[in-house]
Amino acid sequence: MTRLVVVGNGMAGARLVSEVRARDPHIRITVFGAETGRPYNRALLSNVLAGTMTPGQVRMLDAEWYADHAVTALPGVEVTAIDREAREVLTARGRREPYDVLVLATGGEAVVPPLPGAERAVAFRTMGDCEAILAAAGTARRAVVVGGGLLGVEAARGLAGRGLPVTLLHLAGHLMERQLDAEAGLVLGESLAGLGVEIRTGVTVREILDGGVRLAAGAGTGTAAGTAGTAGVTAGTAEATAASPSGAGESGAGEPGAGEEIVEADLVVLACGVRPVTRLARDAGLAVARGVVVDDEMRTGDPSVFAIGECAEHDGVVYGLVAPAWEQAAVVADLVTATDRTARYRGSRPVTRLKARGVELAAMGETHLTEDEAEIVRFSHRTRGAYRKLVIRDGRLVGAILLGETPAVGTVTRLFDHGGPLPADRAGLLFPGLSGGAAADSPVRMPDTARVCQCNNVTKGRIRSCWESGARDVAAVAAATRATTGCGSCRDAVEGIVGWLCEQEGIPA
Repeated sequence: MTRLVVVGNGMAGARLVSEVRARDPHIRITVFGAETGRPYNRALLSNVLAGTMTPGQVRMLDAEWYADHAVTALPGVEVTAIDREAREVLTARGRREPYDVLVLATGGEAVVPPLPGAERAVAFRTMGDCEAILAAAGTARRAVVVGGGLLGVEAARGLAGRGLPVTLLHLAGHLMERQLDAEAGLVLGESLAGLGVEIRTGVTVREILDGGVRLAAGAGTGTAAGTAGTAGVTAGTAEATAASPSGAGESGAGEPGAGEEIVEADLVVLACGVRPVTRLARDAGLAVARGVVVDDEMRTGDPSVFAIGECAEHDGVVYGLVAPAWEQAAVVADLVTATDRTARYRGSRPVTRLKARGVELAAMGETHLTEDEAEIVRFSHRTRGAYRKLVIRDGRLVGAILLGETPAVGTVTRLFDHGGPLPADRAGLLFPGLSGGAAADSPVRMPDTARVCQCNNVTKGRIRSCWESGARDVAAVAAATRATTGCGSCRDAVEGIVGWLCEQEGIPA
């Protein structure tokens, strides 16, 4: 009997375990998790922070599932070494677990810049972090979030939604600069400001104090346009600190030096990026670049060892989103169970989604190309918090930004995902239904092949089939297809399809 050991019980590891068991009831499975408790959907932690979901609602597999499916789950048991020659993993408690197939799903860890006073802040990465932030928010008068990438924006919006005054500090010239161009970043910042978040871009944090954050002299105000990537946010902050380590505290705790500024806060949240957890692989002699290097089968240089999710680097890319990790898990499950020996991972075309209260965003592909490099179709309405941009090259959609509520998201995402030819009416893509017809994303016009849930690759046709089999609400469709259980951004679309099907048949939704 094949012995499968999975190191990591997060979104990638838990998904792999369920995919393998769905294909083969006999493989012996042991899964180790560094965190205690059930695995959870990390992509939905911002909803927990905002109070729109409870911790229990984002949990995934429970103890009963593991027992019913004959899976040995060891939460809170850290694997400290891999003995490739003996084909065993070693734990901090001295346990040696043999394997025939080993899958590393160790995920990523929060980047904590080497700032003086960093221990006074809380990173935003795990359920434990989320619980610590919520506990502090209960008595805090004002919060600061350091980092204006996706996680930082989600954290700031979540805390502001609880009525806490929040200042968001970001090194680059505009928010989410990896995914957004300068104008989209500006519109996003203005939307957040309208929801109670003060935005400060172009600033460098020098120190975290008991009562706030010290900024370097010449701190920006959010008006400059920047181009640095997320890595530059973290590296830039670290470099600024390392370049003058003694100067960071010269003026004394709580006392700004010449030209410096202190932003008051009794809760400081760090959202400065994520790095792959690769120590196990590196110590075992496996190839590691930014992540654990894998081929199209998600194998490392050792054919019995795979890596998936945020710790894996495929074709030079480390994906930090849900859908690629789950696609990789499906490939490994096919190979390990011999369900499909030809299964290969060919890379993903990820879509970054932000769906917080009052803010909706989808960004994909090459969003920074200029008119000299591609055809650009753009619409901006800053007072309404709306920004839409299509980036077209050789008649194909290679990038897009959709900020603000719009029915165009589904159509644009499908065109980007499939790379199909675009209609001559480019504006019609940004404003579906403008000519008087039904919106392209409405259930009436949506083809059955349209992918509704990107994370789980669920089409409208599959939702229809589930509905016809008796799944008459979103919960039943989610149980049958896993739609809505990834990033959660497709929930409105699934509700719309289910409601439309019920309406067509005269059945109460």
